[in-house]
Amino acid sequence: MTATTFRPAASSDVAGLHRLVESAYRGDAARAGWTHEADLLGGQRTDEAELLDILADARRVILLAEVDGALTGCVQVADQGEGLAYLGLLTVDPTHQAGGLGRLLIEAAEAEARSRFAATRMEMTVIRQRVELIAWYERRGYRLTGETRPFPLDDERFGLPQTRELEFVVMDKAL
Repeated sequence: MTATTFRPAASSDVAGLHRLVESAYRGDAARAGWTHEADLLGGQRTDEAELLDILADARRVILLAEVDGALTGCVQVADQGEGLAYLGLLTVDPTHQAGGLGRLLIEAAEAEARSRFAATRMEMTVIRQRVELIAWYERRGYRLTGETRPFPLDDERFGLPQTRELEFVVMDKAL
C-alpha cells in the first residue's frame, strides 16, 4: 500500500522540486502524462531562483506530495488578500498521473488556503487551449469566471510559446 504525505517545501527541496516541475510541464518526459504543455510551450517552466523566491515569501507556500517517501507532486498556494487564494504550479510526476494524486493535491491546497490564509475562495489561471485540463478542474468544482488574462508571451522565464494565441482563462471556487 502506498503512503502519501503532504508537507510544505523547504529550500533544501528546490533542486528536486525543479526537476519534478520541468519533467511534468515541458519536453518529451512530460508527454508520458496528460497534463503537459509541451505542445504549446518549449523552454523552461520555472527555475530554482523563482522557486526559492516563492519559499521565501510568507504569502506563498508550495506543498509537496511524497508517495512512499519519493517526491511525486506539488502545488503552490498564494494569499491574494481579502479571502482570495491562488492555486498554481499543480504538478504530478507524469508516471503517476491519472491515479488521483492531482485531486488530493487540490484538496490539500484548498485546506492550506483556508487554514493558513483564511481564504474563502480559490482562483487559478489555465491556458485557454488546455480544454481537457479546464474540464478536469470543472469536475473538481472550479468554474470559468469569463475573465481572461494575457499570457507573458515575451518572457522566456515562462517558456517559449509555440503560438502567439496563448492566453489564460480564470477559474474559481468557493472554499
